[in-house]
Amino acid sequence: MNHHQKYLFSCLLAIAALLSAASFDSALAQTAPSLGSASSFAVLGSSTVTCTGVSTITGDVGVSPGSAVTGFPAPCTVVGGAIHAGDAVAAQAHSDAATAYAALAGATCPPANDLTGQDLGGLTLTPGVYCFDSSAGLTGTLNLTGEGPWIFQIGSTLTTASNASVLVNNGNEGCAPGVFWAVGSSATLGTGTEFQGIILALISDTVTTSANVSGGVFALTGAVTLDTNLVSACSSGGAPFPHGAIKVTGGGQIPVPNPDSADPNATGTGSATFGFNAMPSKSGGTVASGEFNYVNHVTGLHINGPVTNVEVIAVNPDGSPKTVRFSGTCRGSSPSCSFSVTVEDHGEPGTSDQFGITVISGLTEARSQRVISRGNIQFHKP
Repeated sequence: MNHHQKYLFSCLLAIAALLSAASFDSALAQTAPSLGSASSFAVLGSSTVTCTGVSTITGDVGVSPGSAVTGFPAPCTVVGGAIHAGDAVAAQAHSDAATAYAALAGATCPPANDLTGQDLGGLTLTPGVYCFDSSAGLTGTLNLTGEGPWIFQIGSTLTTASNASVLVNNGNEGCAPGVFWAVGSSATLGTGTEFQGIILALISDTVTTSANVSGGVFALTGAVTLDTNLVSACSSGGAPFPHGAIKVTGGGQIPVPNPDSADPNATGTGSATFGFNAMPSKSGGTVASGEFNYVNHVTGLHINGPVTNVEVIAVNPDGSPKTVRFSGTCRGSSPSCSFSVTVEDHGEPGTSDQFGITVISGLTEARSQRVISRGNIQFHKP
């Protein structure tokens, strides 16, 4: 048995010990476990993290005890986080994620909440612990209503069909109060899936083309594989991030390569212009309304469409918003596409403000955050 295999074996023994020691009372149905240091991670693998296609990961990306992270900084981009490949930060996050998995898997599932053999699609579930003796599938839409948490215990695999979705409280696809998926082996999200929650898979995760995750994708003994996705971290404490949603407005210009380059960090002599407004819903959460317009004058890409989510993803030392992300869908495009935009407001006159964008699906483009010109970005209290 080599060193890596011994480590994985010891992890499994530790998880088993935690399971046997965990309190199985029903209080866990009302209280979500803490992810500890893993709460800042959007993606966390054990052996490898592999990313292909134009993807944006909002939050930390890590792997431990392995150290292989491929696909960054191009074509995949990390926003509001860092890459931790086999370092002490990743090791601690892996340990904390394993502890959380044990607590989730050890929560008592009431007999009435045993969903073995049922498809999650078409169900509406209130907060609680739900369980599957073996595999679980999602075809269509799962609706979650209430204040959370929702804990799903799955004996073996979790698989979603193409274009499946998890919606929280009347259609919220952004980060919501704790949704946890404890998967006994591996999770596979089908193409175009809009998924909500933190996936803690004992073995591996595969997030296929154009599947998006608000929460996190963790693999405790194997690999995480990504392909043209949006994945954002959600803290386990309930709120999406410390300051929730915020109203943002702005417009201006950013430099882009001329000729075009696949490197999302490349700048150049070309330009792209943008304009937007994003207003959070009065009901709270990350649901938002507004409009977004973007034109790349080098490639000719022109998209516009409604804003559906807006949230603070990073704060300054004084607690004020630092980085805000808003997202939505492209209007009139075939095949359909979605956009995710990150912005920073550095005060007046706006000469230090930043803008970055990812467009995925039929239309693809990725630009890391860069200083704007001829414009301004402003954050407002909703």
